Amino acid sequence: MILRGLPVWLTQGGPLANLAFLAKKGITLSNHFAVTHPSEPNYVASIGGDYYGMNNDNFNFIDRNVSTIIDLLEDKGISWGEYQEDQPFSGFEGDAFVNQKNGRNDYVRKHNPAVIYNSVSAETDRLAVIKNLTMFYEDLKNNALPQWMFITPNMTSDGHDSSVTVAGSWTRNFLEPLLDDKRFMNNTLVLVTFDENASYAQHNRILALLLGDAVPNNLVGTSDANFYNHYSEIASAEANWGLNTLGRWDVGANVWKIVADATGDTIREWSGPIPLDQMYWNQSYSGVFNNKPAGSVYPKPNLSITRAGRTVAPVVAEQWKGSNHPSYYEDKIEVPDGLHPPTGENKVASRGERVLRRPAKFVADILKVMRL
Repeated sequence: MILRGLPVWLTQGGPLANLAFLAKKGITLSNHFAVTHPSEPNYVASIGGDYYGMNNDNFNFIDRNVSTIIDLLEDKGISWGEYQEDQPFSGFEGDAFVNQKNGRNDYVRKHNPAVIYNSVSAETDRLAVIKNLTMFYEDLKNNALPQWMFITPNMTSDGHDSSVTVAGSWTRNFLEPLLDDKRFMNNTLVLVTFDENASYAQHNRILALLLGDAVPNNLVGTSDANFYNHYSEIASAEANWGLNTLGRWDVGANVWKIVADATGDTIREWSGPIPLDQMYWNQSYSGVFNNKPAGSVYPKPNLSITRAGRTVAPVVAEQWKGSNHPSYYEDKIEVPDGLHPPTGENKVASRGERVLRRPAKFVADILKVMRL
């Protein structure tokens, strides 16, 4: 079992020499995809197993009965936390925080996925572990880092308001010392990836690298061409720690092979009616957070779905038992997009009350850290 891991999210992939340097130190996931555009729904999906029709970067609030990987981690006693560069204080719930000296965009909420979910933001103890990035180094020094982490660089560090050169330099400067730090490298797996690619006209394939001392020497500098997406991050954590599932798109997602080799999970090839080369994932299907939701409701998790012996988490089953909401989740890797919406989408989009949201003002990128 991998004990620790670290995914790093940047924005709208580009040629980064420093990431090429890092690729030589690990495994390149050459067939890794985002799930839609724009940025925020990808972050939401990466911890919740769906983006609920989101096609915007608004100031969204996801209702409290919608669970995330955080519920799964806590149920098994796995510690977690977030470290957000330039977040003004722990548990900050505001839209953004600008640099107080030069007025530049620094921290932004919409790429802090945990705080978007009310199941997190409504709990004081959970807000308390969403900290400023400076506290990462304090916790590292005190051997107090949680097992699952989400680290977000600010808007300059991630390249959004600067350049891909700056983003690559920041990523290398952040990771390179950690890769040699025995306080952190203890059977640790690092994921470096992007939220989405830069073009709506191309397949939404994104760079992804797996690094760390959990990567065997014989796999350093190699590639893994299996199909993965942001849901694979949840599935890989579920498999590694023996967690329950969310009953959403996390269940069918491929587990990273380096994890599957240890857990016995089967990696499946794309076999849907739409060939993989015709899937773009460049627009969202309808749902609660769509700009034109048409009275949407949240789809109910598939409470009977299982994968490799993993069943839906009790907290999820309790929240949704007796619900008459439609559900479209299946045990398959062939996830939908706006051009090929999920079966049952029309039912989901035709019932319930519209959710009101106010727009956000800024865009940001994320560095996510997960210690498996």
